Amino acid sequence: MAKVSAEQRIQAVQRYLNGNEPMIEIAKDIGVSEQVVGEWVRRYQKNGVEAFLKSYTNYLADYKMNVLNYMNETGTSSVDTAALFNISSSGLIRGWKLKFEVGGYDALVSKKKGRPSMKTDTKRTTKSIPAEGSVEALTARIKQLEMENA
Repeated sequence: MAKVSAEQRIQAVQRYLNGNEPMIEIAKDIGVSEQVVGEWVRRYQKNGVEAFLKSYTNYLADYKMNVLNYMNETGTSSVDTAALFNISSSGLIRGWKLKFEVGGYDALVSKKKGRPSMKTDTKRTTKSIPAEGSVEALTARIKQLEMENA
């Protein structure tokens, strides 16, 4: 599927809503499926132009839970729920639902991605040799001599 800009999406939706062209023709012209254009139309009807201007968003677990609860209570599809809540993809909601069914609420909490940062304290811990004449040095010497005698 080709990447389509927000401006092209808005134009495609307006072409369809004007009633001059069928959805199949618009989808072929842009290079996407008819279902994608249908989702754009739903999102546009619910949220207007703002539906296409939204960039990446990190959703909190409580918000995901609210969306899933709404979907279960009203019986709406993931496509209609995504349009209503202005979520970029209905696939996100389906993924949230699967995660929730498998792992419960904790599965909806976003986890840090990527490699863990390197630890700054990576020096090897070597046995420190106590200073000569200190209490630690003398007790270590006594233990060594006791072992030799035994």
